[in-house]
Amino acid sequence: MATTTFLLHLIFIFFSILYASFATRKLTESLPDSSDLMKYHNGPLLSGNISVNVIWYGNFNPAQKSIISDFITSLSVSSSSTSPKPSVASWWKTTDKYHTKSNNPTTLSLSLAKQTSDTTYSIGKSLTNDQLVKLVANHASENTVNIVLTAEDVTVTGFCSGRCGTHKSSYKVNGHGSKGKKYRFVYIWVGNSVTQCPGQCAWPFHQPIYGPQGAPLVAPNNDVGVDGMVINLASLLAATTTNPFGNGYYQGDASAPLEAASACQGVYGKGAYPGYPGDLLVDGTTGASFNAYGTNGRKYLVPSLFDPLTSTCSTLV
Repeated sequence: MATTTFLLHLIFIFFSILYASFATRKLTESLPDSSDLMKYHNGPLLSGNISVNVIWYGNFNPAQKSIISDFITSLSVSSSSTSPKPSVASWWKTTDKYHTKSNNPTTLSLSLAKQTSDTTYSIGKSLTNDQLVKLVANHASENTVNIVLTAEDVTVTGFCSGRCGTHKSSYKVNGHGSKGKKYRFVYIWVGNSVTQCPGQCAWPFHQPIYGPQGAPLVAPNNDVGVDGMVINLASLLAATTTNPFGNGYYQGDASAPLEAASACQGVYGKGAYPGYPGDLLVDGTTGASFNAYGTNGRKYLVPSLFDPLTSTCSTLV
């Protein structure tokens, strides 16, 4: 009996250490390592006037659409003069530093363009990566960022098991035959995780699956799933801008790179540490936590961006 108890005790200690190690890795693996900071790999960055097309795949209500469309509109410099500080536009300005660092000080302007709703789930509710590309290609054109947002009842390969969204590029031919012009387009996919994995993709508005189990924050737009989508979309927009084709700015392995926002994962305000997003602003009426003001009186939580000029994670608050 004593031997059995001793063995059970050893097993308990082993799995406790294993769990603690895994949880810590999940929360800290994307923080920047000073020995391997963000590097420029000489590829092109997005620049010029870029249109942002949005494909709403599945059912999104008008309020959800306006949260995200207002966020995209908030990125523009023109909105910074009318928004309280700190603003989404001032957060976005950090991406300009990547152009400066690359000795290519061009400007980038994003503007919300076409929005398409696919409420009939035209290619089903379980999508593969290839299906995402085909869906985007139907709407893609040159000088665009194409965003596919999937509703909470849509599954996508890899969703929740390793990613909350992704950014990639593909090719399309404009025209037919020998006169067709081949060009490369970039796209982003983000899923609504509220019914599938909010502990992974909507933190800190939901308790995390791993690590410290502090109370979740109140979502600034009162929608845990969509406010979580904004965080992931913001991260991927920054990555698309600074590493659109996989040979721009990134840290580490090209097959699993840390990019402008993912290099500072889990950091939203000063004083952040694993399990704590940092010191944030709090709405006195709703108790919601945020760090940036947007258009139409919106409040958002945006991720910290890696500043290539100071080699630090830059926060708004």
